[in-house]
Amino acid sequence: MASRPEFGNAKRPRPPAPNQTPPPVLVAEQRQLFQRVLRALSRGGVGFAVAGAFAFQHYTGIWRFTKDLDLFLPAEKVDVALTLCRTAGLVTEITDPVWLAKAWAGDYYVDLISGMSNGVYWVTPEWIERAHSGEILGRHYRLLAPEEMILSKLFVTRRERFDGSDICHLIYRCGAALDWQRMLATVGPHWELLLWHLQLFRYIYPAAPAATPRWLWDELRGRLAAEVDQPSTTAFRGSLVDPPMFYADVAQWGMENLEDASRRRRLERAG
Repeated sequence: MASRPEFGNAKRPRPPAPNQTPPPVLVAEQRQLFQRVLRALSRGGVGFAVAGAFAFQHYTGIWRFTKDLDLFLPAEKVDVALTLCRTAGLVTEITDPVWLAKAWAGDYYVDLISGMSNGVYWVTPEWIERAHSGEILGRHYRLLAPEEMILSKLFVTRRERFDGSDICHLIYRCGAALDWQRMLATVGPHWELLLWHLQLFRYIYPAAPAATPRWLWDELRGRLAAEVDQPSTTAFRGSLVDPPMFYADVAQWGMENLEDASRRRRLERAG
C-alpha cells in the first residue's frame, strides 16, 4: 500500500471523532464523476483542497447527503482545472467568474470554488498549503483546514441557506486546536461576523468554554465596545450578508451596494 502523503497541517492533533453517522450512498455515476475529477486534477498538478460534506465529516464525524463535490482552488488554477476536466471527457462551465465553475457528467457535477460569492474572501495558495490529509473515496487528498472552512461559511447567512450550524459544529469539535490568531487576522474588517457566530456557538454550547479562548472574547468585545462608542463611517453592509433580503435598502433607500462593489474589485484583481 502506498504511504500516506503529508499535507500542510496533517499532523496537527484533532479531537476524537464523535459517533459516526452513516455515510451517504453515492450512485455509481456520481462516484465515478468525483473520482474522475480528483484524479484529473491530481495528475495535472493542480493544487486543490476538498471541502463540503467530505471535509465536514472528517472534522465532525457528521455525514450528510451530498449531491456534489466541493473543491477549493486559487482562481489562477481554474482554467487549467477546467481544461483537465474536459480532457477527462466532462462538460465544464464558468458559472460565476467571481467564484464558481463546474464540471458535469450527466445529472451530477463538481463545484470548483475559488472564493466567496460576494467577493470578500478568495482562495489563496496558502489555503491549499495549510490543508490536512484525509481519505476521500478510497484515496488520500488534501482537505480544507477547519479555519478556512469556517471563513468560507461566515457569509453563508441567507434566508434560504444558513451555515451557522456548520460553524458551531466545527468549533465544538476543533475549537481547542484552531489557529484563532490566524482566523482573527484573516477575517479582517468583518470580525463582527465572527463574533456573531461565536455568540451563537456560546448560546448552543454553553458548557464548552474550552473550545474558544478567553483572549479572543476579550479582543472582540473590546472592539465591539469601541465601535458602539464611535460608530463606523460605513452606513450599510446588508448586501454582503443577503442581497435579496436587503434589496429594498439599495433599491428604495439608496444604500450603497457593497456586494456589487466587492465583486467588481474581485473581477478586476482576477483580470
